Amino acid sequence: MENILGEGWQVTPAGGATGEAYLAQYGDEKLFLKRNSSPFLAVLSAEGIVPKLLWTKRLENGDVITAQKWLPGRELKAFEMKKPRVAKLLRKIHRSSELLRMLHRLGKKPLSPDVIYNDLIQKFEGHYRNDVEVESALTYLASNKDNLDHVEKVVCHCDVNHNNWMFSDEGNLYLIDWDGAVVADPALDIGMLLYWYVPKNEWGDWLSHYGLSVTQGLRKRMYWYVLAQTLLSIYWYDYKGLYGEVEYWKRDLLNLNKNRLIDND
Repeated sequence: MENILGEGWQVTPAGGATGEAYLAQYGDEKLFLKRNSSPFLAVLSAEGIVPKLLWTKRLENGDVITAQKWLPGRELKAFEMKKPRVAKLLRKIHRSSELLRMLHRLGKKPLSPDVIYNDLIQKFEGHYRNDVEVESALTYLASNKDNLDHVEKVVCHCDVNHNNWMFSDEGNLYLIDWDGAVVADPALDIGMLLYWYVPKNEWGDWLSHYGLSVTQGLRKRMYWYVLAQTLLSIYWYDYKGLYGEVEYWKRDLLNLNKNRLIDND
């Protein structure tokens, strides 16, 4: 990385799941570098959803390095996810025709409930199939995947954890880490965010800032996607050998199964 920037730059790993992100510093100047980031990043930057993309360079080995402006700021706290600005940025993302057009150009196919369910069945084949709660959730997903309201598919982030929301010292809000973006029902993002961060009696207020009202159809869609995501988290953490996380998500699954009638009122 130092060879790309020239003498005097110090480059250190910036963390992250892929290990392909770096912080570069030269005096007071700081850059966020990433190896083989998606071309999607340029559109996200143009839309003001991520910090500004400064340049892109292709290396002799074919790798592509992107540099973004390093902005002083902080991650959102969990309680801040209830704020109207979060709802408004997510609405902007979901309504962006430019983001959707770019993902289509990159070959992303719409993610349907059938595709999600079949992927989970494949992942759980012979794995946790004697677990009553897992079986109950899979049965519900199968029985209801064809009964969800049909809505226009949008660009979904798929990991709206508060750690991925950045509030800059300049007062701008960003949603970062777009490696898992898909084209899907917006309830996939909305459901995760509301279930994780917003009390049910405040859903109406949050959704009003997003531009929706609470309906039985929306509740059912959100519940279906949250249930599927919870199963996926159990599988993923088990695959990684992080059994403490597995137990956390299994407790979450137990609560979702118990509250099924309430969640679908």
